[in-house]
Amino acid sequence: MVTGTDRAGRTMWLLPPLLLLVVPVSSEDITGPKEVKGLEQGSLEVQCHYARGWETYVKWWCRGAVWSTCKFLVKTTGSEQEVKGNRLSIRDDQRRRTFTVTMKELRRHDSDLYWCGIERTGTDPGFLVNVTIGPATTTMPTTITTIISTNMFTVPVTVGKTTGSPTVTRQNADGRSLLSSVYFLLLVCLEVPLLLSMLSAVLWVSRPLRSSGQRPSQPPEKP
Repeated sequence: MVTGTDRAGRTMWLLPPLLLLVVPVSSEDITGPKEVKGLEQGSLEVQCHYARGWETYVKWWCRGAVWSTCKFLVKTTGSEQEVKGNRLSIRDDQRRRTFTVTMKELRRHDSDLYWCGIERTGTDPGFLVNVTIGPATTTMPTTITTIISTNMFTVPVTVGKTTGSPTVTRQNADGRSLLSSVYFLLLVCLEVPLLLSMLSAVLWVSRPLRSSGQRPSQPPEKP
């Protein structure tokens, strides 16, 4: 800390010049969301707004809670042209005075503190953003056997459990095909017993002739 005196002889405390280079200027020159959340394997956007007069300045996005060791990930060129980096991009809308950072293919270790800022001579204006990446939603399928009212066969039904409302997926997506199969089975089940009954009747009628063991009588020979 540096001390000095004013014209009245009072002692003044002056900040060291190096401290001004380490601490970012976070003011109304640039603002943004304090926290942004995303899901693993998904994407998210961070929009930072800046005041009038900063339109043609270079905008940047860096990672790290400590300003002096913050790692720059992507910068604009001072124009509205989109610039892409590793799984992220940045674009400046100078008419709306807003630049957007897009992070893609999110991973759990992307959770960290980031800064959006404006490059200038001296201390850059910056705004701290907390990015949190949560686990991706998973689907855990389970199989439930549902009995049709005919009681002749079963149709497996798959129920998918998700974080939202459950959805049911039938094995046969066409209901008309399922009804046709039911009618076919009913027809088979009705005709087969009928055929068996007729065959049994025929066999039963012919049974006495075979069981008696006698040959049918022959007409007497003519003298």
